[in-house]
Amino acid sequence: MSLFSIFYYLILSFIYILAIPYLIFKSKNSKYRQAIPAKFFLRNNRKFKENGIWFHSCSMGETKAIKPLIENYLNDANISVITNTGFEEAKKISSNVRYLPFEIFLPFWINKQKVLVVMEAELWYLLFLIAKKKGAKTLLINARISDKSYKSYRRFSFLYKRIFKNIDKVFAQSLTDKQRLEELGASNVEVIGNIKLAQLPKVNISFEKTNGILITAASTHENEEKLILDAYKKQQGKLVIVPRHPERFDKVDLLIKEYIKNKNISYHRYSSKEDFESDIILVDKMGILNDIYAISDVVILGGAFEKIGGHNPVEPAFFNCKIISGKNIFNQKSLFDCIKNYYLIQNDELGDYLNNIKNLEKPILTKAGSIEPIIKEINRWL
Repeated sequence: MSLFSIFYYLILSFIYILAIPYLIFKSKNSKYRQAIPAKFFLRNNRKFKENGIWFHSCSMGETKAIKPLIENYLNDANISVITNTGFEEAKKISSNVRYLPFEIFLPFWINKQKVLVVMEAELWYLLFLIAKKKGAKTLLINARISDKSYKSYRRFSFLYKRIFKNIDKVFAQSLTDKQRLEELGASNVEVIGNIKLAQLPKVNISFEKTNGILITAASTHENEEKLILDAYKKQQGKLVIVPRHPERFDKVDLLIKEYIKNKNISYHRYSSKEDFESDIILVDKMGILNDIYAISDVVILGGAFEKIGGHNPVEPAFFNCKIISGKNIFNQKSLFDCIKNYYLIQNDELGDYLNNIKNLEKPILTKAGSIEPIIKEINRWL
């Protein structure tokens, strides 16, 4: 290992030692009870079998997007993820799923693989370095650098130049991404579009369309539900609220109950009655958002009224839902670039837009990426 690698490893080890009490404390939370021990203490997190094709993604959205690619290599596929939702999504594809360990464990945890395929912005220095040293060909796919993160990447260009030395091929989403990646040291960069559009959403449950307009507040975060409720009026249509994180269901339930006090507004939780007949419905069930989009007229897309970075607009666009979102879409800009006709608004404008629903235009999906160049590149190394 180079002096830089040794120095990098020692810094991470020092950070890890300092963080151990916090990690133990957080692991008592049911949300992290499996993930933290697996990632930071290697509990129930054995190595992959050797000579496989290793796919790595971060969370649920990235794992969904990479599914069509993995399905071409199911017998040899090893899948690693970062988040709980990514783990659950990967389990739907294969039983051979692991949490990616913290970097200091990777020199001992990684064994020889034929190819390492990493999704989007998972640029871990030791991941690529060790995989390469163990004999894997390394690919970064659907690569992007958002406007907001560009300055940060440039600030740490000394690190990214070293990371890209260990990446054999990069598949970028756009020409802008290619130029930025090459500036950071990437070579052999090919633009193939956004592969998140290669697998368009499907309906699993066919809900019956309700009478009147159905407004879905999708993947909402803290403070966003209150903003939406304050802007909502019963005459605008039925309102379906789908919080992003299930641990917030009860909190949002209390918020809605407080909002409807002394108002002629009906409300129920989806788990208590699986229909959309009330004025306001809290969807406290995961995995049915696309099915709800299929019967929705308007989607208020969360994650962008607060500084979260936005959420995937392609799914509601596919179902012809009029899309209203906030200005903070910095993590999803490349996906919004694939759509015509959507509305990014200031928070205090939401009520006006909801009052003007009939005059809003429906979105149109434009360009989609292809996984075929990636398959061709993987097959080169098999």
